[in-house]
Amino acid sequence: MTVAIVDYGSGNLRSAAKSFERAVAEAELPETILVTSDPDEVRKADRVVLPGVGAFADCKRGLLAVDGMAEAIREHVEDAGKPFFGICVGMQLMASRGLEHGATDGFDWIPGDVDRIRPDDPNLKIPHMGWNELVIPENPHPFLQGIASGMHVYFVHSYHLVPTNPMQRLASVHYGSEITAAVGRDNMVGTQFHPEKSQHAGLRIITNFLRWKP
Repeated sequence: MTVAIVDYGSGNLRSAAKSFERAVAEAELPETILVTSDPDEVRKADRVVLPGVGAFADCKRGLLAVDGMAEAIREHVEDAGKPFFGICVGMQLMASRGLEHGATDGFDWIPGDVDRIRPDDPNLKIPHMGWNELVIPENPHPFLQGIASGMHVYFVHSYHLVPTNPMQRLASVHYGSEITAAVGRDNMVGTQFHPEKSQHAGLRIITNFLRWKP
């Protein structure tokens, strides 16, 4: 069983890979963690993780610059129906479009726009950076099993995904307004926060993804 972490020049791949390797070791799972820029490896993988940091448009350009990678990810998710995990801007790319520095198309898996955070309190700084408390619904997605409201996770972002269907928002946080923390449907999930920087809660979420059978 292979988990492919997509290398397209965006994201802290070393930190992400170490967190996934730790989750595999501690849960005694059979997965092999592979950091790759090879679309064929992504097609063959049992699970795919798409990290991302920076601006939406820059990440989309970086992804398109790796010949065949966007198509390989689409095949993995849409044709093969295998599990996918987007992290930070990797999650934002699941949206219909990003509005940072103009409109840029995403994968359109979670209908909605990635728009700037607009807190009600003008004293709250943007980017939203640091630890914040998750708000989890009463019947959480299996991806969030064992994660309770009030647990802290780590964010660094100025934009967030506003899903057209609120049922596809799996978790949120409050930062002057409701901010999307996690989304998902079918065989795909994503977090705006960084699980690899979120200590116990992040490790549990990674483990849940590795065990998840959509």
